[in-house]
Amino acid sequence: MPYIEKNPKKMFYKIGEVAAVFGVNPSLIRFWEKEFDMLKPFRNNKGTRYFTDEDMETFQTIFYLVKEKGHTLESAKEILATRKNEADRQREIYNSLCRIKSFLLEIKSEL
Repeated sequence: MPYIEKNPKKMFYKIGEVAAVFGVNPSLIRFWEKEFDMLKPFRNNKGTRYFTDEDMETFQTIFYLVKEKGHTLESAKEILATRKNEADRQREIYNSLCRIKSFLLEIKSEL
C-alpha cells in the first residue's frame, strides 16, 4: 500500500499525481470520485481536478479497504459511512507495519 508523506509546500495534487502515488490509472480515481460522495476535488475553470491532503487520505483508506482487504465498493461505502474512524485507524496501523517491514528488509539487505 502506498504511504503518502505530506508535503507542506504542496496544497493540491492533480489526478495524474494521485494515480501515480497509488499505482493505478486515472480512470480508477475518476470512478472512485463518482462512487464515494466524500471525495469532492476542487475544479478550476478548465475542469482540472485538484485533490487535497484530506482527499489523499480518503483515497488511501478506500484503497486499503478495496485493494488490500478485498471489500466490495458497497461494503467500503458502508464502512466509511458507519465506521470511518476505525477504518482510518486500521489503515494507519497497516501503513506503520509496511514501513517497519520495509525498514527491516533494508537492514537485512545491508547485512
